[in-house]
Amino acid sequence: MKVNCTVGITAHNEEANIGKLLRRIQEQQLETAVISQIYVVASGCTDNTIGVVEEMMAKDGRIRLLVQEKREGKASAINLFLNQETERVIILSSADLLPEIDAIEKMVAPFKNPKLGMTASHPVPVNDETTFMGFAAHMLWGLHHAINETGGFKAGELIGFIKVFEQIPYRTSVDEASIEPIVRGQGFQVQYVPDAIIYNKGPDTVDDFLRQRRRIHSGHLDVTNLLGYSVSTMSGSTILKALLGHLDWRPKQFVWTWVVVALEVYGRFLGWRDYKNQRDHTVWEIATTTKELTAK
Repeated sequence: MKVNCTVGITAHNEEANIGKLLRRIQEQQLETAVISQIYVVASGCTDNTIGVVEEMMAKDGRIRLLVQEKREGKASAINLFLNQETERVIILSSADLLPEIDAIEKMVAPFKNPKLGMTASHPVPVNDETTFMGFAAHMLWGLHHAINETGGFKAGELIGFIKVFEQIPYRTSVDEASIEPIVRGQGFQVQYVPDAIIYNKGPDTVDDFLRQRRRIHSGHLDVTNLLGYSVSTMSGSTILKALLGHLDWRPKQFVWTWVVVALEVYGRFLGWRDYKNQRDHTVWEIATTTKELTAK
């Protein structure tokens, strides 16, 4: 049984990675999955993102380009894509990722189960773990993986879902967390796919780390208020259990762990304050160091 899917990519000034990402999608090893179309939504791009996509469109008829002259936020870009799309199964990706050669197959194959509504990939940072910020990136995504592996569910970076809705809230700054309750609310199951590896880049500076963490926490609070749903990582006890179960006891790494925890707590405080002050993160400030992705 084959499962058709469409890949949707949201991009803002992703000239450095969009070509690599599209080629990686073209090269995917597929058995069950069939990629029928690949949409790129270029939002407010001032670099050569559009030029790279247009060049690849000329060689692959599956690639489609949607252009937003003004950057209106990721949710707006996703909704523009959803308005064009007719396939039942959708893979949604940011443009600053690189999937493993079989990641889309592993994300799509589970949709042979008609009760399944959403799949989540396994993000692996390319950051150097011997540096503090690299350690922080691997620690956070390692905790996501641990929570997913022990019965929780937290989608991130690249996701699959069935199109049982026409749009997500335009104000959201956490698209995966907004899609999850919509899918679950219609009675569908969700599934973490640990073998669906995708590579991303965590922040290289404390400023970028806090900028990212405050935006995400503010967005999660907004989802809780708007949709009445809290993602698994909103639970302090869930995070603490995963953390204590995967502590790195090496002296330097042990100290770093608690510094990262302190930064995360501070970032969540900033996000809570932003939420209370109704600061809009729909169009967020880019954490520039997360864009320096090295091909795997």
